[in-house]
This record gives sequence, structure tokens and C-alpha cells, in this order.
Amino acid sequence: MHELAFPLLVGLIIIALAFDFLNGLHDAANSIATVVSTRLMSPIWAVAFAAFGNFAAYWLVPLHVADTIGKGIINKDMVTPGVVFGALIGAMFWNVVTWLKGIPSSSSHALLGGLLGAGIVHGGFDAVESKKTLETVFAIFLSPMIGFALAMLMVLLTSWLFKGFQPRRAEGVFKTLHLFSSAAYSISHGGNDAQKTMGIITVLLYSTGNLGGEYHIPTWVVISCYLAISLGTLSGGWKIIKTMGTKITKLNHHTGFCASTAGSIVVFSASMMGIPVSTTHAITGSVIGTGAARKASAVRWGVAGRVITAWFITIPASAAVGAVFYTLTRMF
Repeated sequence: MHELAFPLLVGLIIIALAFDFLNGLHDAANSIATVVSTRLMSPIWAVAFAAFGNFAAYWLVPLHVADTIGKGIINKDMVTPGVVFGALIGAMFWNVVTWLKGIPSSSSHALLGGLLGAGIVHGGFDAVESKKTLETVFAIFLSPMIGFALAMLMVLLTSWLFKGFQPRRAEGVFKTLHLFSSAAYSISHGGNDAQKTMGIITVLLYSTGNLGGEYHIPTWVVISCYLAISLGTLSGGWKIIKTMGTKITKLNHHTGFCASTAGSIVVFSASMMGIPVSTTHAITGSVIGTGAARKASAVRWGVAGRVITAWFITIPASAAVGAVFYTLTRMF
């Protein structure tokens, strides 16, 4: 166990919750871009709706993802407070850069990169738990493709099912379905993303001997993380909402419903398997899929390409920053 003065422990927990808040702020667009761009809700009501959905995950989603982050990426017995600090700063740095640029990159993979960078510098490659790490990296590429395929299939299927309906009646049905699908996506987002911070705080408590030598996730950690991400979502991320909701492809209630539903299926499935999937990747792939289902030219592929480029550099960039900040802690 690594001794840590109480004020430093509290400081690291506050940094972790700040990351969680930033995650909600950064990823608000994932939950509400479709309902804002289709004018189903005003931005203010939409962020409140999404924030409530984020916290509702407390009662609905098991803590498998928190366990993966806490002990499935870096060996929990090799984690130190310095590793946690490096991981958090690496992730937060990349989140801020992409938020300022309006690029919907992945908070999840920024944290994964920061954790890997700091953990490998501390304990070498032997510190890496390869099974869950490989599953998570594999999900980087798989989740947007599954979201893309599911959303495209849903657009085609629902278009066929509703072809006999009058346009106004069909629009009314999809408006209601869109609202429910957006709620589902908000819950899935909270249930996957807030748990990443829970894992970080729990392994910090474990590594400093504050869990009595037994790894478990305290209830206060669960509630504080859901609260932090909900408050972050409530603060909104307007630049990214614009990119997600209007720049990639034009959405209506029909395609908004299909995108939110496809994204929810991807994220809920990953959460049940304990994979910290990117909610950003899932919804972006789904939004592109709805545009491609209509016609390839409906997607602004230049914007989509810029988003995809950010996916590829997120882990290396945050890993490098995480490694640097971990190294700095060794100087003190």
C-alpha cells in the first residue's frame, strides 16, 4: 500500500470528480444533439433531461465498467497515487483541447490512454491487464461500426414499416419514440461514463489502504460520480452539440430516434460486458449511419473524417500527457 497524506488524497478525489464533471460537459452533446437539432426540446430543457438520465443510471446499470477501469486495465496492486494523477491529467488535458476545438473525441479513451501511459511508465508493460485492455481497444473500432450498421438498418426498417402512414401521423409517432430513445441514451451514457471515474477513485482508495485491503466500490463514490457527471451535463457543451447535431448530417425525429436507439443498444451492451466503450463513438457512428441510409451525399464526410481522426490520436495523445505528468510526480 502507498501512504498518502489525507489532504493529497482528498485533492486527487476532487481532481477525479472534476474529470467526471468535464466528461459530462464534454459529452452532453452525445445525449442531446438529436433532440436539440430537431427542436424536440430547447437546449436548456434538453440538458436538464439528459442530466436526470445520467443520474438515473444509478438504479439501472450494474457496476461492471467501474470494475474494469479500477482493476482491469492496470493491475490494481501496481497502481499508485502518482499513476492516478497522471491518468487524470492526461485525460483532462485532451478533453479540454478537443472541447475547445468542438471535436467530439472520447473522454473514455482519453482516460484509458492516460491510465496506460502513467501505468506503463510506473510498472512497465507487465502492469497492463491485457484481456480487458484489448477488449476496450477493440471496441474503439467496433462500437461506431455497430452503431452505424444498426442505425442504417433501423432507418430502412422503420421507413418500410411506416410507408403507409400519412407523413404527419408518422412524424408524431417518431417524435414520441425519439423522446424515449434520447432518455435511454442519456441513461446508457451515465451508466458507462460515470463508472470510469468510480473505478479510478476506488483503485486510488485501494492503493492507499483506505478500503481495508479489500477491493470494493463504496456507495458514496458511486453517488458522487453520478452527481458530478450529471452536473457536467447540465452545464452543456454547445460547440460539440453543433457538430453532432447539425454538421455531420441533417436529422429529423425519425432519424434522431434511429440514431439514439442504435447508440443506446451499443452502450448498454458494452456496459453489461464491463467494456468502457466510447459513448461519443457510438452516437457518432449511429448519426452517420442514419445519413448514409438516405444517401451517401447526406453525410458531410469531411466533418466525419475530422471526428474519426480524433479517435485515432486520443489514446496516444492522452497516454503521452499521462506519462509526462506521472514522471513529474516522481520528482517530488
